Amino acid sequence: MSDHDSDQDNAFGISVSESDDTAFIATDSPVGLSDPVVGEHRRRMLDLINRVHNTGAQLELDIPVIALPRESGTCTRCPTECRLSYSQQPWSCTVSLHFLNDEQNPDSGQPRNVPFGDPILFKNAVEERIRRAQRAILNPRTDPQRFLNGPDEDPESRQLSFSSNSVCLSIRGKDVADLSFVDLPGLIATVGLDGQESDISLINNLVTSFISRPSCIILLTVACETDFENQGAHQLAKLHDPTGNRTIGVLTKPDRIPPGEENNWLGFIRGEGGHNLDWYSVKNPNSLAIRGGVTWEQARAQEFEFFSQVQPWSTLDWVCKQKLGTDKLTQRLSAILSSLISARLPGIQEEVDKLLTRIEQNLRSLPAPPSSEPVTEILRMVGGFIRAVEKHTEGTPTADGLLQTLRPGQEQFTSVIRSTAPDFRPLKRQESATQAMPQPNFLDDNGDDIFVSATPPIFIEEVMERSRTAVTRELPNNYPFIVKKEFVLSFVRQWEAPSKKLFDTTGRILTAHVMSIVDDHFGPFAQGGLRQRVVNIIKTHIKSCLEKTVERIDFLLNVEGAPHTQNRRYYSDFRSKFFSYYKGVRQSSSHSDLMTKLQPQPQPPRVDLPARRAILESMPSALDKTLAALNELGIRDVLPISLAKLLPPDPMDEAIEIMADVRAYFQVAYKRFVDNLTMTIDQELVRGLTVGLEALLFNGLRVNGPQGFENCRKLLQEPPAIVKRRSELQKRRERLTLARQELMDVFV
Repeated sequence: MSDHDSDQDNAFGISVSESDDTAFIATDSPVGLSDPVVGEHRRRMLDLINRVHNTGAQLELDIPVIALPRESGTCTRCPTECRLSYSQQPWSCTVSLHFLNDEQNPDSGQPRNVPFGDPILFKNAVEERIRRAQRAILNPRTDPQRFLNGPDEDPESRQLSFSSNSVCLSIRGKDVADLSFVDLPGLIATVGLDGQESDISLINNLVTSFISRPSCIILLTVACETDFENQGAHQLAKLHDPTGNRTIGVLTKPDRIPPGEENNWLGFIRGEGGHNLDWYSVKNPNSLAIRGGVTWEQARAQEFEFFSQVQPWSTLDWVCKQKLGTDKLTQRLSAILSSLISARLPGIQEEVDKLLTRIEQNLRSLPAPPSSEPVTEILRMVGGFIRAVEKHTEGTPTADGLLQTLRPGQEQFTSVIRSTAPDFRPLKRQESATQAMPQPNFLDDNGDDIFVSATPPIFIEEVMERSRTAVTRELPNNYPFIVKKEFVLSFVRQWEAPSKKLFDTTGRILTAHVMSIVDDHFGPFAQGGLRQRVVNIIKTHIKSCLEKTVERIDFLLNVEGAPHTQNRRYYSDFRSKFFSYYKGVRQSSSHSDLMTKLQPQPQPPRVDLPARRAILESMPSALDKTLAALNELGIRDVLPISLAKLLPPDPMDEAIEIMADVRAYFQVAYKRFVDNLTMTIDQELVRGLTVGLEALLFNGLRVNGPQGFENCRKLLQEPPAIVKRRSELQKRRERLTLARQELMDVFV
């Protein structure tokens, strides 16, 4: 950005431009307060706030400050903090560089305050020191001593065009008021050859960061030679302080008011014309006087002479004259600032405590920083992960637990397998249109829910035809076993698809669940590759478990392809029931009344034999008498449906026997298969996941061996975002801790 030299200076006559202007600290001698108690209190308040500023806490807190937003045309490229303090000692000025953003030590949580030369004892040497200090601020990667002791000239190129780091002036003396303020860089609308577009927003943001705070006193300087409404600093101050309660206006260059326009500006001092701010006016030497070597005392004398002798300023009433001159302004600002500091101190300390509490909470929410013992840390993390996996695979009593998540798939699998039951119809195809199949209620007695088969119906003539076709050299009334086997295989073949679906579903849910556990234990360590390394090991292990499980599923399916059971009692019981059921349905068309009577009726409660005999003998029906007679013969607990066997022989009885055999075997086989398959998946895949997992992780992470320490250290590297976040929080904590220590001194 090009330098726009101007003789505009701030309300205190401190010129920090890169022109030939001499630096002035303009106050009337003496400006120390006559009341020593009040003066000491103000100095204590200002010293306290200055120390708090040195901690960098102004980045976190709304600390009282006086800020001077500038117009464009100034060459100030960084904030200049001026800390003025009355002292009985001779006048002196100490210059230091205040780095809030320390590029030389970015990990430090504290601002870096770098002394810049010995104390200055002569006021006319201040301007050069400020100019050199600003160069050091704009080149933070260069040793500041180079700019302090080197030639008084700009380097060929700056590292920064503007900076939020500041030059700090600590000025003491008998002719110095107790006051602190910040002179801000001038607002700009365009950039020069050596500037960047980002400089515009940088300066605006910097100025706004000061004047937008409720505890900032805005010192609005307005040059009387320029139209008031066209001055950007005024517009910015009005934006952030629309009521004007914390803005003090200062008219500069009153000697440059065009003739005849004086009353337009005197209205500010008088409070006329809607100017609701508290306005003051100061007069500092122009560029010609500065280059002529005017001294500080001469400049103050000229200011006094101007306001006391030049009209219309000299004709103002006594109240208005209290707002003319640098001494009036500095004393007013000193009183306002010290009062504001006193009022804000309890609130500041409370804010510090709240911020520190919040920062500690945020730090605790972050993952622990990398351990100095990386091998031990990896072992601990792997051990915790293994225990978590074991806990989840064994089962957790939560709705979203692994086993609970797997259960719906298992229930659906059972339902699908049951729906493959062969739908035998002991009727001819043409008869099925007029006669419905009754429900086999005996299934309820064995804990089987009534379900509808999803397979096409198989009518009795089809069974009979397949039986006759299969006969080779068998004896009469004997049918090959292959017929029953083919019917068995017809439903067993349907079990592969739902079995593989359950397998896939279990594998997908298990993988997702385990990866969630991986994220819980290793998620914060993605930067060093630890998480991804664990993911790869787990996926490889799961793949191995999946392959073993598939082999076991194929084995179970192959076993079911060879019909066989040792559960003969269960099979025989169901065969008898299904035979009676099919027989009854078969003969229901020709013996409908009888079959209706033979259908199972609600059973009376079990009673002893004499009572049961008495009940049966009391039944008047033929069916009841028949059952009672059989009971007398010792044939007890005969179901009514079993009497259907006494009907005349049916030429389709052979088909009914095949249907009963196959359907009874389905009851045995499907229950066995459902249990075996779900248990196999659970054993080989779910529980099998934990088998050998710890050794796989240790070997895969290369924890052991001569490179174990270095491997673990790299794996525990944190993501840059977490490192940055922790560093920021630690820096804030350090700044606020120092600020609290300073504040505690006030309340001790």
